[in-house]
Amino acid sequence: MRQNTTFRQAGAARVALLALSCALALTACKGGGGAGEAQAKEQKAPDAVPVEVALASRRAIAASYTGTAPLEARAESQVVAKTSGVALNVMAEEGQIVHAGQTLVRLDSARSELQAAQTSAQMRKLEANFARSKQLAEQRLLSANDNDQLRYDLENARAANRLANLELSYANVQAPISGVIASRSIKTGNFVQINTPIFRIVDTSRLEATLNVPERELATLKAGLPVQLAVDALPGKVFQGTVDRVAPVVDSGSGTFRVVCSFEGGGTLQPGMFGRIRIDYDNRADALVVPRIALLEDEGDSAVFVIRNAKAARVPVKLGYLDGEWAEVRAGIKQGDQVVVAGKTALRDGTLVQLIGKNAPKQVASAEKSDKPKQ
Repeated sequence: MRQNTTFRQAGAARVALLALSCALALTACKGGGGAGEAQAKEQKAPDAVPVEVALASRRAIAASYTGTAPLEARAESQVVAKTSGVALNVMAEEGQIVHAGQTLVRLDSARSELQAAQTSAQMRKLEANFARSKQLAEQRLLSANDNDQLRYDLENARAANRLANLELSYANVQAPISGVIASRSIKTGNFVQINTPIFRIVDTSRLEATLNVPERELATLKAGLPVQLAVDALPGKVFQGTVDRVAPVVDSGSGTFRVVCSFEGGGTLQPGMFGRIRIDYDNRADALVVPRIALLEDEGDSAVFVIRNAKAARVPVKLGYLDGEWAEVRAGIKQGDQVVVAGKTALRDGTLVQLIGKNAPKQVASAEKSDKPKQ
């Protein structure tokens, strides 16, 4: 009886030990499954960065200098009265085209006419006296000193007469240059003081724009180069001109030199318009170019991101000419390379990328068979 009790106690102990072993094994299996899931999460591939690319291609490109400057008339003149008087007739209006020497205003000239007549009479009197004195001097009836005095008096009278006639001519105010009347500050009947500005004439046949160019461009910009002009007042229009003259010296204070560009006027372009100027000084017909927005210049050296094996590779490049939205690449990439133009900020060297946009490769969807036999 006592022996049977001992056997029963030993069997219960074995059953308890077996249950504990099963529980530990189950716990180990669960713990092993959690570690496997964490490791799988750590090994999951990073997401690809979407980017847009453009192909490096060949096209014509020009080297140019760009700047801004207001348009100015080649010639401008303030018309002033050279004598005083009442304006009897004003014969020009604002906006009217006038020519050099054309009479613009007639002033009251009565006083000048009287002075001219008086000096003319005095001159004729002295001419008669001098003619008689010459005869007397030839007959030795008049001293040489008296004859010379009459001659000097005659020359003085002639000069006074010319001065009176000049003063009389000032009564007709004439245009000093050809151009258009930009402003008028006189009306018929006004009394005009001497040296008073009464008209402003602007010659709009040729317009000029002056650029202050850095001295590094002194060897490239020459007279005769073609110039393109765009003005804010006339969007969408481009006007052609030339470099008229280039200053031969550099200003020591600013480190710049003056380049004067000339344009045909007398039409749409007007003085005072603000112009954006481009001077092309060289061009290449077949240059390797990329969009300018593809350039990375944040670290000083120019570079681009090139897509290789679905990853972004930072490639240093040697730049040539910059022409608007295009940049010439002299070394670093080849024709057909895919350069990133959008999404650059999220990229690093070796970043996995996904191409989007018009230059992304077309993917053909293929249906996979999912009806695998069940085991």
